[in-house]
Amino acid sequence: MSDDLNVLGEPLEPCGTDPMTGFYRDGCCTAGPEDRGSHTVCAVVTTEFLEHQRKVGNDLSRPIPAYGFPGLVPGDRWCVVAVRWAQAYNDGVAAPVVLAATNQRALEIIPLEALQRYAVDVPGDASSLL
Repeated sequence: MSDDLNVLGEPLEPCGTDPMTGFYRDGCCTAGPEDRGSHTVCAVVTTEFLEHQRKVGNDLSRPIPAYGFPGLVPGDRWCVVAVRWAQAYNDGVAAPVVLAATNQRALEIIPLEALQRYAVDVPGDASSLL
């Protein structure tokens, strides 16, 4: 596990292992110098989000075995590029977000309020969502 923190300032929780996500394919939205795209938002992909991504040239449904990418289906949890999530947000089709598994580096691109609006996890102390 990395020392990365989530957007709530707590230790970063895993995003998903089926399929195995993360830039480093470690199940987490871990940030590192090699990840120039900032795969830091733990999203639960929806049909609308996947269609939007396909239309903007980022087809997340198509498998790419050479990169260990199985292709996504609605309901999969996946570490998406922060700029791509923000683009979908601005276009009204943002995917739900797991805050506990979303890396704090996403805040360099996306305001916390936008992520909170699409949050599907509620921490024990919900005051951080206010």
